Amino acid sequence: MPFDSTDIRSALTATGSATPSAQAAAADYLRFHDTAPTVLDGARRWRGRSQNLVIDVVDIDDAGTVLSYPGGPDETGVILTEAGTAVRVHAVGGVHAAGGETLTFVPPGRVELEFTAPGRVVVISTTRAPGLAEDAMNADAYLVDHANVAPIVPWPEPVGGYRVRTYDLTVPTLGSPPFRIFRCASFMVNYIAAQKGPRDPAKMSPHDHEDFEQLSLVLQGEYIHHLRWPWTTDLREWREDEHVHVAAPSLTVIPPPTVHTSQSLGADLNQLIDIFGPPRRDFSLQEGWVLNAADYPMPDAGA
Repeated sequence: MPFDSTDIRSALTATGSATPSAQAAAADYLRFHDTAPTVLDGARRWRGRSQNLVIDVVDIDDAGTVLSYPGGPDETGVILTEAGTAVRVHAVGGVHAAGGETLTFVPPGRVELEFTAPGRVVVISTTRAPGLAEDAMNADAYLVDHANVAPIVPWPEPVGGYRVRTYDLTVPTLGSPPFRIFRCASFMVNYIAAQKGPRDPAKMSPHDHEDFEQLSLVLQGEYIHHLRWPWTTDLREWREDEHVHVAAPSLTVIPPPTVHTSQSLGADLNQLIDIFGPPRRDFSLQEGWVLNAADYPMPDAGA
């Protein structure tokens, strides 16, 4: 798939683009901005899911609010998107404090997030965490597993074993696009920096993924998601192209191997971050792209 020559993804080896053996599922467009949240004690929560992941966007209104998650066999991700937010993470091994504009990976098992300063938090779990996926606003879309999606098979344990690890989300980006990529053993977060103004329509980046979903979470501004479904041999399965407008906050689940690209529209800041489960091997193979690669080893080449 084409990338502008200034786009770092032009270095990737092309994958996908073949006729899929099964038609891709429909995309999910979860417009949290138009949906009433679940009201908790001191918080407002929106929850969506993909086949492998559960995403919570939670606005914490009051210091002292506590969010609890069952954890399960995989790590939990905690993103504090605003500079002033602060949390104490209660997890296996003790209590860990984290400030705003950070990403924290929490070991498998139960997690409690005690907020010492309010703000927005994004919590990432896998669907193997009990009791979460069934409560997502799009749970009915996954009553039957979607075609073409590989399951999460966790990568090797982190160096030194599982523990709470927090990463700064204000570190320099990789360039163009302004990626900041982190992974744990079960999923990957690309915390793309906010960009001002609409995207240049001459520099779009249509591409596809062979066997993993892309979860695009809009944190600021507004976007159009452009999607095109590859044709199968059965014409009755073909889908029309989609050009869908979303704003912040919203979550879009893009199924493989759909061709897709996203176009920012807002005159002010626009920010969309991408989440992948399992971690992307193609990004991980690029030297220096995954900023915490030293903590989380890749599987053996033959795995």
